[in-house]
Amino acid sequence: MRLTAPYHPQNKHEGTILSPLRRIALADRWLWAVLLGVMGLGAYAYSRQWIFGMGVTGLNRPVYWGVYITNFVFFIGLAHSGTFISAILRLAGAEWRKPLTRAAEAITLFSLPFGVASILIDMGRPDRALNVIFYGRFQSPLLWDFTAVSLYLFSSVVFFYLSLLPDIALCRDRLTESPLWQRRTYELLALGWRGRPEQFHRLERVLDGMAIFMTMLVVTVHTVVSWVFGMTVQPGWHTALIGPFFLLGAIFSGTAAVVIVLAILRRVYHMEEVLTVSLFNSLRKLLIVFTLGWFYMIVAEHLTQFYGSLPEEMEVFWQKFTGEFALLFWLMFLTVFVLPLIIFVFLGKNRIGWMVTASVLVNVGMWLERYIVIVPTETRPRLISTLMEGMGNYQPTWVEGAITAALFAGLVLLYAVFTRLFPIVPIWETAEVVEAEAPPVQPRRRVFGAGRAR
Repeated sequence: MRLTAPYHPQNKHEGTILSPLRRIALADRWLWAVLLGVMGLGAYAYSRQWIFGMGVTGLNRPVYWGVYITNFVFFIGLAHSGTFISAILRLAGAEWRKPLTRAAEAITLFSLPFGVASILIDMGRPDRALNVIFYGRFQSPLLWDFTAVSLYLFSSVVFFYLSLLPDIALCRDRLTESPLWQRRTYELLALGWRGRPEQFHRLERVLDGMAIFMTMLVVTVHTVVSWVFGMTVQPGWHTALIGPFFLLGAIFSGTAAVVIVLAILRRVYHMEEVLTVSLFNSLRKLLIVFTLGWFYMIVAEHLTQFYGSLPEEMEVFWQKFTGEFALLFWLMFLTVFVLPLIIFVFLGKNRIGWMVTASVLVNVGMWLERYIVIVPTETRPRLISTLMEGMGNYQPTWVEGAITAALFAGLVLLYAVFTRLFPIVPIWETAEVVEAEAPPVQPRRRVFGAGRAR
């Protein structure tokens, strides 16, 4: 059977989008070397933890979860950015999201493995993770968590790959001057895609169906992550609000991370005409809503605890507001709510620098928020024997800090390498050509990526 010539919808910004793929600059190599060095330091720190045991960390009894589990919740939260922008906004018909989708999906894809790695690092015996598979019981929220995150990782890979497929084929046909290994990679990953109109129609239908599934999954995943805490009877965790609170925080931090990434891509790869100021303004409006939503959730949670005034709950409550963790708590409140809201409302419109500043503050604050949720409860547990021995205490060590830095360096490294191998802005979804310009297969016209006939 004779294949037709490859057909690609034309995008006036195609040259700009493909420009980062044509060569790897010296600055890229230096960046990758620095990130690999940070990862090497983390590997050394983990080797000490492996040899000498968990005693090299600040973890102890009763604080058995600390920085590592904070990282786990944070990375899983970042992973909600791609699903929110690509799936939920796709279903909502938000056409402005199209240039942002792949950048957000890449955050999802590269955050999830480091979230899983945080769990394994937290285990003194990582090999015992296999016990979840062989001896797991579905009565345990830990198995719910394992199942949900695994399904989310697999589904995100499929969703990401399918949306990337037409642009891989475009790279195969356009980047003929690339090294042989790169051209062979494109040819292999393109799976024979020819870009025929019926293929685009089929792909749109599949992505629409997966968007519905991913929307349901994103709600499930972080709710289940929160249930690892909420299904216990520990003070501060055992609340019905913890599921929606975690979910809103995940989408909040993920969307803020998208703003940071887009601003860096816009500056480094000179994509001012592709990633326009109006896109950042649209994200700014979403972030204002999420900021107010987060404020509502934190007031509802702590006001309920205060009026209940259960002794065990109040022990944790006052440690956050006026006690040992007060500095971190109020710093978190300042960086998640007060400063970002002022910037988003009064300074952020048409000013990308201010948007990035607020988004960095949000992610710093959301990491602190996860820490504040986890550690104070463990230092004030509902165990009489522990209380008789004295309150718990936790001070992270350099080992935990080095491993945390290595995890974030790994995320940045994977993202940086990806942007040099594949288009970070979806060319086919942002194309302006109509179907009538291609070999006609149906009596109607359709804008590629627009998701509706006209």
